[in-house]
Amino acid sequence: MIRASFRLLERLVVLYSGVLSLVLFFAFSSWAYDDPFITFRYAQNLRAGLGFVYNPGERVLSTTTPLYTLLLTGLSFLWSDLPRLSTLISTLSLGLGALAIYRLAQQWGSLMVGLMAALLYQLAPLMVTTFGAETCFYVMLILWAFALHARGQDLAAMALAALATLTRADGVLAGAIIGLALVVRERRIPWKPLLLFGLLIAPWYFFSLLYFGSPFPVTLAAKQHQAQMAISDSFAEGFIRMVRGYAKNPLYWLHGVLLIVGLGYALRKARRWLLLPGWGLLYFIGYTLLGVSRYFWYYAPLVPVFIALIGLGGEAVVKSLKDRWCLFRRLWPALCGLILSLLLFPQARDLWRLAHRPDPRAHIYRDVGLWLAENTPPEASVGTLEVGIIGYYARRRMVDFAGLIQPDVALQMRYETTYEDTALWAVNRYHPDFLVLNPAWFPRLMEQWVDTLCEPIQRFSRPEYPGELVVYQCR
Repeated sequence: MIRASFRLLERLVVLYSGVLSLVLFFAFSSWAYDDPFITFRYAQNLRAGLGFVYNPGERVLSTTTPLYTLLLTGLSFLWSDLPRLSTLISTLSLGLGALAIYRLAQQWGSLMVGLMAALLYQLAPLMVTTFGAETCFYVMLILWAFALHARGQDLAAMALAALATLTRADGVLAGAIIGLALVVRERRIPWKPLLLFGLLIAPWYFFSLLYFGSPFPVTLAAKQHQAQMAISDSFAEGFIRMVRGYAKNPLYWLHGVLLIVGLGYALRKARRWLLLPGWGLLYFIGYTLLGVSRYFWYYAPLVPVFIALIGLGGEAVVKSLKDRWCLFRRLWPALCGLILSLLLFPQARDLWRLAHRPDPRAHIYRDVGLWLAENTPPEASVGTLEVGIIGYYARRRMVDFAGLIQPDVALQMRYETTYEDTALWAVNRYHPDFLVLNPAWFPRLMEQWVDTLCEPIQRFSRPEYPGELVVYQCR
C-alpha cells in the first residue's frame, strides 16, 4: 500500500513537472536576452557548414558552451528556430531538474524536501530568466549526476558531470565534489569514475587547442577585464546586491529564514545534503577567484542549492512542531500547505511580472538585425556594443565593443575606461562598414568618428526602448 502510494506520488510529480514545463514554454516562448544568441550563431554557422566559428573565417571561441552548441546544431535540423528551440530545451530541462531533486530527496529519505523543492524549483524566477541559454540544461545534468551518485551509480554520475563540464567548464566543480564524496565514502581514490570523466572531456579540449589555439573561451578574459572597469560589479559584489534585493522584499523573508534553518539542519542531522551546499560553495569561490563581472545568469546554478536548503528548513520546522505539540501531528499537512503557499506566492507573482516585462532591447535588436540582413552586402562588417541578437539575425561580420568576439578589444579595458573607450578603439582598429548605436550613449564616438565619417541610413525606435538605435554607414 505504501509503495503504491509512493509510485502514485512520483507520477503526480512527473505530471506536474511536465505540464508546468509546457506552460512555461508557452508563457516565455518569446523570452530573449542578448548573450545566448552568440551561441545560436555558432550553431547557425555549424549547420551551414562554415565551421565552429562566430565570424566565418575567424577561429575564435566566444561561446562558453560547446556541448550545448552541438546539441542545438543537431536539433536545428528538426526545428530551425533556434531561440524557441533553446527555450523549449530550457523548460524541459527545468522540469527534469525538479525531478532530479525529488529523486535525490527520495533516495535520502527526505520526501517532504523533495516535494517542496520540486514544486519551488520550476517556479524560481532566476532560473526562468535564463531561458534560451544553456543554464537550465547545465544545472539539470549536475542535479541528475548528484541523484545518480546518491543511488551508488558512480560511473553514470561522473559521465553526467563530464557532460556538464562540456556544457560549461565550471561543471568540473560538480565532478570534483562527487569525486571528493567518493574518496570520503570508499577511503580510496575512485580511479574508474575519474578516468571516465577525463576520457569524456579530453577530446573537446584537445580539439579546441588545435582549432582555436586555446581550450579557454575568449569571453572568460573579456569578462575578467570587464570586472576591472569602475562601471562594473564583480561576481561577489553582484551576489551581495542580489541578496539585498531579495532581503528588501518581505515576501521573501520566509525563504531566507527557512534557508538558514535548513543549513543548520543539514549540518546537524542531514549531512548527506551537504553535497549540494558543498558544490554551491565551490562554485561561488571559483567564480569569485576568477574575477569575472556580474551577470545574472552566473547566479542561477546556486538556485537548486538554496531551494534544497529551504526544503530542509521546511522539513525541520514541521518535524519540530510535530514533536512538541500533539495538535500539529494531525494538522501537519495543512501546515506544509501553508508554508508552501507562502513560498510559492512571491515566486509566481514575479514570474507573472517577468512574462509581461521582457527585455526592452530584444525586439528592437531583432528589428535591426533583420534590416541589416536585407539591406547590407553579405560581406559587410557591423560594429555595435551588444552583438548577440543583432549578429544572429544580421548574419554579417560583427565587431564587438565589449570584447566577446575580438579579444584584443577586451585588453583595452581598465579601471578608468568605459564602453565608449572600447568602442572608439574598436572602430579605429577594425573600421566596420556599418555602426549600430544609441547616439546618446556614445557622445565622444559621435564627435570623433561618426559625425565626420558616417551617415545615418536607418533609425529604429520602440515604446519600450529608451531612445533610438541608428544604423550608420561609414566610409
